[in-house]
Amino acid sequence: MSAASEHPLADLPPGALPDEDAAAWQRVRRYAVPRWMIEQAGTHRLAGDWRAACAAAGVEVVFGLSALARAHGTDVAAAVETDLLHLVPDLVRWHLPRVLGGRSVLAPNRRVLLARYGTGPDAPALYVTTRAMVDGPQRLKLHCAPVDPAKHRHTYAGWAIEDWTAARWFWDSRHTAELRSCAGPADRLPFFRADGTPLDAAELPSAEPAADDRAARAEWAAVLHQRGELVEAFATAGITLDLSPFERHGQHWPTHDVREALETVPLDPVRLAGEFRRLGAAGAGERFRFAPHWRGLMLLEPAGAGAEHGLLMRVVDAGTVRDVPRLPDHAWQPLPDPYLVRTGRTAPHELHPLVAGALFPGAGPAAGPPAPAAPRPVRVRCVGEWHEVRSRDGAIEIPHTAEEQQRERAMRAFGGAVAGCFAVRDAWTTGEGRLPRALRAERRELLERVQHGDTPGVLALLDAGIDPRVRNGRGQGLLHLLPFVRHEELLPRLLAAGLDLEREDDAERTPLLCAVQNGGTASLVRALLAAGARTDVVDEMSLSLGQVVRRYKRTDLAFLKELVEERHPGIGSEEYDEFMDEREEWEEAEEAEDPDDGYAAVGDTHGNGNGNGEAGEA
Repeated sequence: MSAASEHPLADLPPGALPDEDAAAWQRVRRYAVPRWMIEQAGTHRLAGDWRAACAAAGVEVVFGLSALARAHGTDVAAAVETDLLHLVPDLVRWHLPRVLGGRSVLAPNRRVLLARYGTGPDAPALYVTTRAMVDGPQRLKLHCAPVDPAKHRHTYAGWAIEDWTAARWFWDSRHTAELRSCAGPADRLPFFRADGTPLDAAELPSAEPAADDRAARAEWAAVLHQRGELVEAFATAGITLDLSPFERHGQHWPTHDVREALETVPLDPVRLAGEFRRLGAAGAGERFRFAPHWRGLMLLEPAGAGAEHGLLMRVVDAGTVRDVPRLPDHAWQPLPDPYLVRTGRTAPHELHPLVAGALFPGAGPAAGPPAPAAPRPVRVRCVGEWHEVRSRDGAIEIPHTAEEQQRERAMRAFGGAVAGCFAVRDAWTTGEGRLPRALRAERRELLERVQHGDTPGVLALLDAGIDPRVRNGRGQGLLHLLPFVRHEELLPRLLAAGLDLEREDDAERTPLLCAVQNGGTASLVRALLAAGARTDVVDEMSLSLGQVVRRYKRTDLAFLKELVEERHPGIGSEEYDEFMDEREEWEEAEEAEDPDDGYAAVGDTHGNGNGNGEAGEA
């Protein structure tokens, strides 16, 4: 069964991540939690300053211990404070679910429960939330309040709850070594030898291993899954897999095929069964639902009254399991770090130090992801010759005289084709056309660091001479992407480099419009206004700045809306104002939205927020 037609994972090694997901995780691990963030947050945490640690990791704290004590008692506040002193916010960011599918950004609308303080519905929980928009700065919020699982984030978007209360190794410095038990047994990780080096394909099991050899059984289940023997793969872990399709007559997608759902995603049945038992022992539930594929919602539950009956997994109708708790992603999705190390995409010393210490204790100390790479010369074919071009002193340097460059500009003005070194420079500054592979990597390095809020990394690349006039695949330059980084340091530098404050992206948005739409802070908006940004601009939908403020419910930018209406009355789409009037009336009749987790709530005044998928599209 090696043909790709058997199922999508058939041509990959057993236990492999899909190539697209592996590449996305590799970028996540390189850029999403930079080394300086780990170091700064760790320094503050070890000094007992948990608020500063959160700020360094781009996490905004939206509660106070005094108010918590008044609402829930001093004992609860004391327990929360103890947990906060051991909270590793950069490790939370490291382990949070990601969108994937070629992207490295955080999964939106997630409420990640870290700890509960009591059992009743009014008992508070310590939890982290991600933003509602994928395309926006990925700042996190830390809350401590009762959680209503039925409450929607908005009338049109609900929360997905990730329960980490039984998985403290993802966030609590007292338990990080326990990540090893989540990944595999103490003697060796699946697909690794006892010394931490990866197994060869010939060393994988060829027959069912002993029942007490957890690592070998995980490997054997992966071998069976790779062959397409799904029932046998799950039986290895004591899970009976019911492959009966679920049919819904009259629906657009009437049949939900279990095989199609499970063959497209990597699953570790042994770990799935272990996490089910762990969650059950912690009181999280007796049965769980999860969706490994959009075509199949699965229910995992005991197969009988006793433990000897094992577990049963089958596809179900979403309407019949609304009250069944959602299985956290970490319970069924493979840990990416062992696979990245196994395939050479990441080295153990490049992992978060607490992760490397848990998974690969024999590999030596880890420092975290590498620092930015300096620009290097790139060879370009130009008019039958090989030339070297490079980023130097803030520009794409090409080996052509001033006269040759003037002649090229004149030829272009008359409609002539641009080629060679000149085409490379145009592709860099417009986002259109092809770049040599090395320059594409250089652009991706810069834009990924912008996307993930790595201001020190961006400044290091600019100091190394990289051309700041770069634009991504959506025509956005660094001024458009300021919401993702600390603008206090970058805005003056970009303006001094001559970047145009009014240049539009492909959606006809200026940097000021992008700041409003993409969650830029009020201080960034004021800084752009002070720099002379125009307020009479509209985007491709003919929406004015004031209408964008209203669209994204940017109550923190009410001053901008008033300014635009005063200076430019009637600007923008009249039809859109009518639509918004109707929508707001409709929303008032619906369930009230969470005022603390609003669609465009910005919060984080530190500017350490992360970026979005737009920034990284090279």
